[in-house]
Amino acid sequence: MLPFLQLGLPMFAADVPAPEPARHGTLVVRADPRTGKLVRAVKMSSPPAAPAAALNELVEQSARAHEVDPLLVHSMIKVESNYNPHAVSSKGAEGLMQLMPPTARLLGVANSFDPRENIEAGVKYFKYLQDLYKDDRLALAAYNAGPGAVQKYKWIPPFKETENYVYQVGKRYGEARRAAAAKTPAPAKTATAEPVATEETHPKLELFVDANGRLHLKTTQ
Repeated sequence: MLPFLQLGLPMFAADVPAPEPARHGTLVVRADPRTGKLVRAVKMSSPPAAPAAALNELVEQSARAHEVDPLLVHSMIKVESNYNPHAVSSKGAEGLMQLMPPTARLLGVANSFDPRENIEAGVKYFKYLQDLYKDDRLALAAYNAGPGAVQKYKWIPPFKETENYVYQVGKRYGEARRAAAAKTPAPAKTATAEPVATEETHPKLELFVDANGRLHLKTTQ
């Protein structure tokens, strides 16, 4: 059993819709149009999004390492944080896959806002839940509400947030799989040579009479 389950700490929290991204302030100085005096103000801005190609590579690496479908991981990240590595939910969950700080520490994550650490920990834990429940719906529910809630209700907990989370991830995952299937070219038909008709040949028969006057048949090619 993983140590975070033994300690009974909350695992992951997902707010649907996606949580508000963390915002950073920049000090700016401008002139007041009425008085002409200089006024200081803080301009809020969201941090730049991580490059899509880099995130795709990180998802592919972790998904392959833990045998999880990368399309499912992408669907989770989309619902969890909308691909914002600096996202912080109202419950304090952090990063792309919304790790709770105590849980992140137990998983060995030094920085939840580092995409590589965040994705690796999230995928590793989700793989554990997949193996535990043998059902992606229950694994997603446990990822959102915790294994204790799934154990208590023996199914998806009747929490609006959790039910919506499982539905939203499942919906996106289904759409992603259909889109991937549509892009996959149909296997090319292997050309087969038409059978060449050959003229069937038979040995020829030849009659001959031996020295005793008896009639014989023999074959010749």
